[in-house]
Amino acid sequence: MTLLDRIALFSTLDLVAVALLFAVWIALTVVVEHPPASRPSVSVLMAEFRREWMRQFVTRDPRIFDSQIVANLRQGTAFFASAAMIAIGGGFALIGNAELLSGVVQDITADDAPTAVWEIKILLMVLFAANAFLKFVWSHRLFGYCSVLMAAVPNDPADPLAFPRAAQAGEINVTAARSYNRGLRSVYLGIAASAWLLGASALLAATAITVIVILRREFVSASREVLLRSPAGPATPDATRKGDGPRGR
Repeated sequence: MTLLDRIALFSTLDLVAVALLFAVWIALTVVVEHPPASRPSVSVLMAEFRREWMRQFVTRDPRIFDSQIVANLRQGTAFFASAAMIAIGGGFALIGNAELLSGVVQDITADDAPTAVWEIKILLMVLFAANAFLKFVWSHRLFGYCSVLMAAVPNDPADPLAFPRAAQAGEINVTAARSYNRGLRSVYLGIAASAWLLGASALLAATAITVIVILRREFVSASREVLLRSPAGPATPDATRKGDGPRGR
């Protein structure tokens, strides 16, 4: 069976849903990483805090706290990389047993599609899992680079190399976080892609829900309001509770 023959197995709505999923993948990256200056995303706000962290790191003594933070960040990326690898293996195992999966899905949707259709649908999920794995692994490595650069910062804040080298560490830290966030978005969209097993309409609905979740967390979450809050004075109980409510952090 040729590639065109396989594509012919899908309806126009299927192809539109998949195309929209990939378009959303690209669009979310652009919107989150390059938002309007008047409404920065959480990712952009956190990037500035990461740079400020490295500036404060120069004068902190001892610097054990900073090394622990980077170690925790690396543990997080390692966990997600391992989870993505397991998902990839599980996806290929499903492809090898697509007949069993098709039987289960047919009981739910009454969709009597050829085995090749289910294999391609699973392959889409594997694609997102593979991309997430590569992003998490690269993020893990970049956080390692950041650790080395932090260790290279002179202990004397008056040293002319101290702040420039800390700035280098900050930029590597920001790049590592960017790769980590891209990996997370691949995970979100990979979960949305699993809805394709239930049909094109389910994929469209899952894609829309995923977009809403990501944009909400980046642009209208309570945690974003906290990041935007100006530390003009000491925190008070009322200020600390401001923004608490049903919205997620």
